[in-house]
Amino acid sequence: MRIGHVEVERGIVLAPMEDVTDLPFRMICKRYGADIVYTEFISSDGLVRDARRSMEKLRLAEEERPVAIQIFGGDEDIMVEAARRAEESGPDFIDINFGCWVKNVVVRNAGAALLKDPTGMQKLTRAIVDAVKMPVTVKTRLGWSRDSIVILEVAKMIEDAGAAALTVHCRTRDMGHDGDADWSWIPKIKQVVNIPVIVNGDVKTPEDVKRAFDETGADAVMIGRAAIGNPFLFAHAKEYMATGSYTPVSPRERILTCLEHLRLELTYKSPRRAVHEFRKHYGGYLKGLRNNSLCRQDVVRFETYDEVEERMLRYADELDEMVDATP
Repeated sequence: MRIGHVEVERGIVLAPMEDVTDLPFRMICKRYGADIVYTEFISSDGLVRDARRSMEKLRLAEEERPVAIQIFGGDEDIMVEAARRAEESGPDFIDINFGCWVKNVVVRNAGAALLKDPTGMQKLTRAIVDAVKMPVTVKTRLGWSRDSIVILEVAKMIEDAGAAALTVHCRTRDMGHDGDADWSWIPKIKQVVNIPVIVNGDVKTPEDVKRAFDETGADAVMIGRAAIGNPFLFAHAKEYMATGSYTPVSPRERILTCLEHLRLELTYKSPRRAVHEFRKHYGGYLKGLRNNSLCRQDVVRFETYDEVEERMLRYADELDEMVDATP
């Protein structure tokens, strides 16, 4: 798969996720094998207004490349200006969000709302492609509703507008995250376009990644929520595709990676904000570990990194002792 100067074979990429795929998380996922990472989706209105939180999301690091900045919005002029500002931050390409299903996005005629107006989607894509020098890609869904699946028409229109690649979350807008993603649309999409097609939705395990490639012929597989607290999934998937098995990380490695992730957050955010915002990650990092509930209950209350580190390392020691005591 080639997107501008970026070329990956059977790539496994990190999905853009609001309040999740900030710079520290992207860097952690990159270290564990993500081939391409995406920023959180960024409001075009916020970028044009120079809103602090939106501008923060433009921060990139060389060690996370290749990286895409994803923007969303419904006003063409504002989206074009936002794309230009995103380009100035130096990503490897710019991605347009035509897939977000949440109400406060679609009511602004943004995200998946454009699926009700494929011509408007095409026009907006073309305007952004013409406004910037770097590749522009699109992420969308199958359609607005289950009785209005327009992805084949949309895919051709997006390609005609100059998009360099298309990611499809294989649900409709009305499904949100409910129901099963229907990967069967990916081979149909690939029959009508020549640009790379990336499959997204219900990719949760290394086995899912291999099955997605095998069943769909997709050019890349995008992992979303399953990576939260589990950046190891990228490495596991690659090992599984190469050998048919993978080596799980040890409990201590999970805990040490969690602490490394938190330290990265502290590098880019104030201590209080970093510690508070990181609380959503503990459940993922500790998932499946023995007697994790007491540790998790403690760390989500702590206010400093030192408290978190002491408790997590003590828990790692406890887990080691449990293993040593196993007959």
